Amino acid sequence: MARQLEHFPNLVAMFFTRAREQGDKPFLWAKQRGSWVSTSWADAARQVASLAAGLKAIGLVPGDRVMLVSENRPEWCISDLAIMAAGCVTVPTYITNTERDHQHIIDNSGARAIIVSSAKLARILLPAALQAGGAEFVIGIEDVRASQPGAIDFHSWHRLIADHPTDPVTAEAQATFARDDLACIIYTSGTGGSPRGVMQHHGAILHNVAGTTDIISSDFGWDEEVFLSFLPLSHAYEHTAGQHFPIALGGQIYYSEGLDKLASNIEETRPTIMVVVPRLFEVLRARITKTVEKQGKVSTYLLDRAVALGAKRAAAGRIGLLDQPMNALVGALLKPKIAKRFGGRIKAMVSGGAPLTPEVGLFFESLGLSFLQGYGQTEAGPVIACNRPSAGIRMDSVGPPMRGVEVRIADDGEILVRGELVMHGYWRNDAETARVLKDGWLHTGDIGLIDEAGRIKITDRKKDIIVNDKGDNIAPQKVEGMLTLQPEIVQAMIAGDRRPYMVAVLVPDPDWVQSYCARSAAGCNFKALGENHDFRAALGTAVERVNKDLSQIERVRRFIIADEPFTIENEQLTPSLKIRRHVLRGVYGARLDALYKG
Repeated sequence: MARQLEHFPNLVAMFFTRAREQGDKPFLWAKQRGSWVSTSWADAARQVASLAAGLKAIGLVPGDRVMLVSENRPEWCISDLAIMAAGCVTVPTYITNTERDHQHIIDNSGARAIIVSSAKLARILLPAALQAGGAEFVIGIEDVRASQPGAIDFHSWHRLIADHPTDPVTAEAQATFARDDLACIIYTSGTGGSPRGVMQHHGAILHNVAGTTDIISSDFGWDEEVFLSFLPLSHAYEHTAGQHFPIALGGQIYYSEGLDKLASNIEETRPTIMVVVPRLFEVLRARITKTVEKQGKVSTYLLDRAVALGAKRAAAGRIGLLDQPMNALVGALLKPKIAKRFGGRIKAMVSGGAPLTPEVGLFFESLGLSFLQGYGQTEAGPVIACNRPSAGIRMDSVGPPMRGVEVRIADDGEILVRGELVMHGYWRNDAETARVLKDGWLHTGDIGLIDEAGRIKITDRKKDIIVNDKGDNIAPQKVEGMLTLQPEIVQAMIAGDRRPYMVAVLVPDPDWVQSYCARSAAGCNFKALGENHDFRAALGTAVERVNKDLSQIERVRRFIIADEPFTIENEQLTPSLKIRRHVLRGVYGARLDALYKG
């Protein structure tokens, strides 16, 4: 296979080209009855071609929208490619969506067909489809049946493939659409209001794939790449970087069994590239630290020295002669153990989707893992920039723009982006499109700067900036990131707009809570602990540690303890694990306001 990425006319052409080159090599992997089972490139190509023919046979025509509701699995990838091969437009949606969410997306997108993976997901989806009224077909990957005949026709995913056998060569020849044509409508989870449909054209994703391939090939070498897919494929980051990027590389994709089995999945599949959001890296960092601490004082000492050496290397570009013996010791005794936990062949761990606290990236770099923080938005394919060794990695930056991406900083500090990666607009939302797209430039809503080496530094979201009662600007994500680095705190949100000082909602770390209960005479009733003076004082100590490294205006003066963790299920987190500030303010606003009284 050529060591460069061809200028493909569309995503379907890229897939069928790679499938011809890879033939019977494994492509998609999933756990079945405890064992990993693969679907080959050739078999996947046949399924894509046949499913595309089946979609046409039931009456779908080019331009029709097809909603895709499924957990990450091989059928997700095959369905997405088949929808596009039929000339239709994929509308991916989160499996955590409520009935109301589904109905909004069906109504807004005008989806004629819905592919759903299971009866469990269909129980929430089908009432929304019936209420929306526009959907005509539901296609079940597993057995999905209507309770009674109605306006929607039900089809079997596997039967559509079996009944319409089609040669991939024929399907590829029929995929005549261009890079400028619409590939998918991805609804941004957002932090407030109804999700908006981002129109991503084939060229936007192909442009992203070319840029990310350039980084891997020039900085790490392009070989037999293996990916472990964990983030929801309905998220633009995973859709591009976790699916189409591996396709471009002719790589293999393993589908994780979920967060609870992620650690074992990593060791089993031995990925070469991991695409993850910062929150997961924070979880992995905490788990590694606790595992090492359990191994005794020597291991803990080596971990501390590894991080200290990493900090020196990051600050000076190298370590001194006197540090070489300790560096060798860490390299011999600690780093191999850490590498084994990640499968032993990781080239790069790529973080995106939200800002990363620099200390977390430094932690992994210190342990010998190449850690690349990227930056992007659904509206831009989504990858705009990424750190790379050849450009000099700085943990407080997201690296230089990818090849073919123009970036400039507006007078108010907003980051503006231009290039083929930029969306064509929001689906059926001209007002919002006009607000963010001006003269070809995407107004990202992010505040940042470009350093002397051409690397982008993000300071905050424009709309999330807190302005206190004196007119000072505070970036909440910086403070929240520092709070959650403390072992006592797992999640945090700060507030203080038009107020004299910052306050916070804190979620105590469950492991720390258990440890606290074991050490103290207090029971482990969470509600009672929230009113326990000593417990609150211990959390307050963690807050004070953070405050020492903050400016006067950033410091958190008072806090409340959350009633429960921020989760996707209680709608306090987006599916990409960002906090929903408007939801949290609705739940805790009155109590936060009360912190300013008395």
